[in-house]
Amino acid sequence: MSPELLTFGMFGMVLLAIICGVSLSFAMGGTAVVFGYIMFGSNGMYSIVSTMFGGMWSILLSSIPFFVFIGVALARSRIAEDLYHAFYLWSGRMPGGLLVGTSGFAATLSAMTGSCAASTITTGMVGIPAMDQRGYDRNFVLGTIGASGTLGIIIPPSITLILIGMQTGQSVGKLFVGGMAAGLILLAVFLIYVLFRALSNNKLAPPASERTPWAERLSSLKSVILPLVVILSVLVSIFAGIATPTEAAAVGAAAVTFSVAIRGELTWTYIKEVSHGSATVTGMVLWIVFGASAFTAIYGSGGGTAFLQNALRGMDIEPWVMILLMQAVTLVLGMFLDPIGIILLVLPIFYPIVAGLGVDPIWFCVLFQLNLCIGYISPPFGYNLFYLKTLSPETPITQIYNAVLPYLVLMLSTGALIFLFPEIITNFTND
Repeated sequence: MSPELLTFGMFGMVLLAIICGVSLSFAMGGTAVVFGYIMFGSNGMYSIVSTMFGGMWSILLSSIPFFVFIGVALARSRIAEDLYHAFYLWSGRMPGGLLVGTSGFAATLSAMTGSCAASTITTGMVGIPAMDQRGYDRNFVLGTIGASGTLGIIIPPSITLILIGMQTGQSVGKLFVGGMAAGLILLAVFLIYVLFRALSNNKLAPPASERTPWAERLSSLKSVILPLVVILSVLVSIFAGIATPTEAAAVGAAAVTFSVAIRGELTWTYIKEVSHGSATVTGMVLWIVFGASAFTAIYGSGGGTAFLQNALRGMDIEPWVMILLMQAVTLVLGMFLDPIGIILLVLPIFYPIVAGLGVDPIWFCVLFQLNLCIGYISPPFGYNLFYLKTLSPETPITQIYNAVLPYLVLMLSTGALIFLFPEIITNFTND
């Protein structure tokens, strides 16, 4: 089978399967089985199995269950609600204050869970009722929550950054530093935009009428201590070189368990719910990893990866145009596919080319990750758009599209800034 036909057939079959409602993991894995058998017979099945078992031995992959556990454990406890209450007490008096606090809360959740779903849904469940009571504009609220929730996969700890490290061989610690820099820049851009709009029109996000006593504000800071313990236990141990990402994930899981126990929430029911939820989410993530690994193994064995790489290298374009083209492809794929699937599908094709262009690989990977974030709120099928629909079922999906549009422009502008000035990232990641 020619590489051209293989490319059309395999990617076409995956797309058709997804349209028919098949999950991404089984769409990619099933496609690998069909084309592996067509091209290589029973040997193709051996290649798929050996690839999957080879992936299981990756030590970095073992960090995923720990990070998933951290997110699920926090979502099942009342730590997040108390943390949001602290943000509310300290920010509610200014115009747009609750949205400023909500964005900060989402960023903090991102640093604890590494999950867009956990960050967006938890922020919405806690924040939307509070802002509805104070007359905040629903579009303004949904757009801010949807955009802030995307920080879950770029602010460390991030499962997708770990997978990018696995695919490229780059230091996960450096990827975490670059992701933190990009994530904090995005957060600052969101906060500036929220404050500008709120100050321009107080009706969009009116300040709280009641004044919170200082004693109550200071008392609320106690709820920040445990989240800080969780965040610092993971990030400081990685950035200081004390622990590998896998070891740091285990430390973070222990810190969450310790925090929940201190609060008296560590019951047998809680343990069962968190264990079941962690196993379910971990299974979903790992099956996507295995399905994509099987897909890339068969596609690469059939000459497809080399075909696409040669086609890209054969294009008579400047290196910066090549990088821009790769990022554009990532952005479009992010509108339709899960970020994990995109990483495992296209990075094996893109990264060898990038390595030959002489650009900073960490910068490229952070920019790649930023485009995955943008895909989360890009119509028509960005994941966060449907999380927002779940949080606000009475809101038409077209209204949600309009709500996130300003933030989509802000994220694209931030991506363009990082593209034009790589030193924004490299100054932090280069030794």
